[in-house]
Amino acid sequence: MKRIELLSPAGDIERLKVTLLYGADAVYIGGEKYGLRANATNFSLDEIREGCEFAHKLGKKVYLTLNIVFHNEDMDGVEEYIQEVVDAGIDAFIVSDPFIISYIHEKFPDVEIHLSTQASTTNYKSVEFFLKQGVKRVVLAREVSLKEIKEIIDKTGIDIEVFIHGAMCTCYSGRCALSNYVTNRDANRGGCAQVCRFSFAVLGDDKKEFTFATKDNNLAYYIGDLIDAGVRSLKVEGRMRSLYYLATVIGTYREIIDRYYNHSLSDEILKELDERLARVANRAVSTHYLLGEAGSDSQYYTGRNEASNQDYLGQVISYDKDKKLVKIYERNYFTKGDYVELFTPSGERISFEVEKLYDEDFHPVDVARHPDNIYYIYLDTDISIVGYSMIRLLHH
Repeated sequence: MKRIELLSPAGDIERLKVTLLYGADAVYIGGEKYGLRANATNFSLDEIREGCEFAHKLGKKVYLTLNIVFHNEDMDGVEEYIQEVVDAGIDAFIVSDPFIISYIHEKFPDVEIHLSTQASTTNYKSVEFFLKQGVKRVVLAREVSLKEIKEIIDKTGIDIEVFIHGAMCTCYSGRCALSNYVTNRDANRGGCAQVCRFSFAVLGDDKKEFTFATKDNNLAYYIGDLIDAGVRSLKVEGRMRSLYYLATVIGTYREIIDRYYNHSLSDEILKELDERLARVANRAVSTHYLLGEAGSDSQYYTGRNEASNQDYLGQVISYDKDKKLVKIYERNYFTKGDYVELFTPSGERISFEVEKLYDEDFHPVDVARHPDNIYYIYLDTDISIVGYSMIRLLHH
């Protein structure tokens, strides 16, 4: 059986490395042109080349977004750019424009074409059409149900990619014009201002507010169903998310997928893993359209609360085996006596109580209260992997 792909976002080269090390089989990235996340750091040509080399050494893949709604001026230089990123080593383009599809299919037959969710593909006849145009994979519209997904796969046999986690757009598959009208930033050309998350006053009642915002997507409990339906790739949203968020979300879905295949995914374990996902996010979640039409419980209207996560305590810099000290770059407040978990890209997890804590000058302290400072934590357990290992707070 060919295993399903876990596909992660990466907004810069460091995120690319972290997410691949934590279990993603492939990443999707944006270049400095033609992508829908203009506010992300994005990748220069040299960084695309570096990212592809890093991924390929691990036997993994890199996909490049080329999925803006192209206007006339956007066509200037696009063919040259496609050549440059192909030479840099990318494995596939994520696109929606008919000309771009035909051009890549004709000029670069060895590079896969993945149809972006921006194409709002919702039925098997459309999938059959795009298959004839040279499209290898379709990222279905986010408004398609599990039943429809299975029917599309059964009737076409094409590779299907489905969003399983992250932010959802209020408008149909991201085809939004709110940002254009309110902020004069074109969401479909990379300028989304997330107007759907603005709070608007309700006429006649200054104390009430209204938003268009949807809750985040979370399909952790349905990964097995998607695998059984024949889905080829499970996609996480979030090119602008933090390293800790990506490490936690990708690492958690990696464990869910692997446990499903080796038949060790019990209800108790799945609940524990879903709680881990809930702790790293700052929004409520829903399954949206997977089980049918999304209802009012999939959207915020009033009283939206997005509290920042405080579990991420720091990134591991080094470990002194002789002194038994973990050197960390602190991110959030913690104290002696806290129960924490050190986790590594290999899936290793070490839970322990903070018994001894030192500042960067090795003075004993009771509290780590200054983010971005260096601290040392006593740990009488060797760490197999240091690079990109992290520490988070445990809750009992």
